[in-house]
Amino acid sequence: MYPTTLTQLSRANPFNAPLFSLQEIEEPKQSLPANGQSRNLAAAAIADSADVSCEFGSTKYYALCGFGGILSCGLTHTAVVPLDLVKCRIQVDPDKYKSIGKGFSLTLKEDGARGLAKGWAPTFIGYSMQGLCKFGFYEMFKIFYSDMLGEENTYLWRTSLYLAASASAEFFADIALAPMEACKVRIQTCPGYANNLRQCAPKMFAEEGVWAFYKGVVPLWMRQIPYTMMKFACFERTVELLYKHVVPKPRAECTKGEQLIVTFTAGYIAGVFCAIVSHPADSVVSVLNKESGSTAAQVLKKLGPKGVWKGLVARIIMIGTLTALQWFIYDSVKVYFRLPRPPPPEMPESLKKKLGLTE
Repeated sequence: MYPTTLTQLSRANPFNAPLFSLQEIEEPKQSLPANGQSRNLAAAAIADSADVSCEFGSTKYYALCGFGGILSCGLTHTAVVPLDLVKCRIQVDPDKYKSIGKGFSLTLKEDGARGLAKGWAPTFIGYSMQGLCKFGFYEMFKIFYSDMLGEENTYLWRTSLYLAASASAEFFADIALAPMEACKVRIQTCPGYANNLRQCAPKMFAEEGVWAFYKGVVPLWMRQIPYTMMKFACFERTVELLYKHVVPKPRAECTKGEQLIVTFTAGYIAGVFCAIVSHPADSVVSVLNKESGSTAAQVLKKLGPKGVWKGLVARIIMIGTLTALQWFIYDSVKVYFRLPRPPPPEMPESLKKKLGLTE
């Protein structure tokens, strides 16, 4: 059968070269598990061990991963609400809040200690929902895309796999986050507008309708998708490098506590890069949710090249700590519920033979 026009176009895609070159040599087909879903060898080995509570890629696995996401994102973002409040105020009113220290002192002077907790409720609800989708869908998309690529291509394209899976997950996570993020920023940056979520949400709906809660979703995608892509891809590759070059023994020989220390370290490194790549869009989101009637393009023009970087130091401190704690909590949930935790990826034996690395 001759290839169709669509097949010819797909083969012309410059990104397909490793995919087709590796598939030219046929390998014996692996038997599928009873449920008909394919699994890579590492995942299957872990899922089949007696030390795990569920199968890798099962419904229970995704549900518990989502629960881990709720705890990791909801708790950590709520814990740093005071720093987040000061960061937002620096972004929307840099003339008044000139630094982190000045921001804290002015907030305490004007609103008292309780003022530092403004916006905690929408923060907890919004980021819990975001964490559910972010981590749950990431695991789902990572397995889905891995099954599409096959074992060898999954290894070769693993960074691209992490980027694609995290971007796909964050797209849905931000839709869940947007309404509460809009309320949070309005409470934190508009003194006198509303003191809590119960006052803020009905008032925003009465003034601007449903659009008030979703007008910031596109800037959220601009901020969160690059952030999450960096968060997951950088974390996964950093863990791989730490076990390869820093940790003096294989992961299988490390205790659970030692593995969690590696998780925390890799999470903090990833968090610093996350903060930098997502900060300009974060500044736009903060101003956009404060000013009704503005568009992202108008806010970006108003802030200028320098204005979008206001509050970066506070964000690096906040996001670095947040990301490290999120990965630590998420991995701790996996350990507590005895979920499958695949080791860092290794080159498949079949690929080693094709590359002449083994006899």
